[in-house]
Amino acid sequence: MNELQAILAQPGIAWLALAAVLAIVELIVPGIFLVFIAAGAAATGLIALVLPLPVFVEIGIFAVASSVAVAVGRRWYVDRPVPSSDPLLNDRIARLIGQTVTVSHPIIAGEGRVRVGDGEWPARGLDAPTGARVRIVGQRDGSLDVEPVIS
Repeated sequence: MNELQAILAQPGIAWLALAAVLAIVELIVPGIFLVFIAAGAAATGLIALVLPLPVFVEIGIFAVASSVAVAVGRRWYVDRPVPSSDPLLNDRIARLIGQTVTVSHPIIAGEGRVRVGDGEWPARGLDAPTGARVRIVGQRDGSLDVEPVIS
């Protein structure tokens, strides 16, 4: 154990070990951007291996390197989005557009409620009585825009 403590006492090795741990955690729990923080720790570790620096300088390098890595990573994902077989996966309201639903509380003066699945949503549209069938055509401010279904 003394050998491990001696190795980890070297700041560069300690930063690289931290980078490895962060990268492993990112593999176990993907999607939390630890890979970019790991890159900052790795950069700090490589610099600390070459240059003997005070701890506060190493922490500053880590902060800057991590921030740069996060900024570059975000830009990368914006420029190269990951294609999805279901682009509306996390956009529940967009998935509702086009569905026919039932008015649960009459739409009066443009406002009412509709039953969607086992829940109810506020709705806006032309006046419609309870039980009328309407089609979801859009959304605004958490309310569904509906239009009458013509049979």
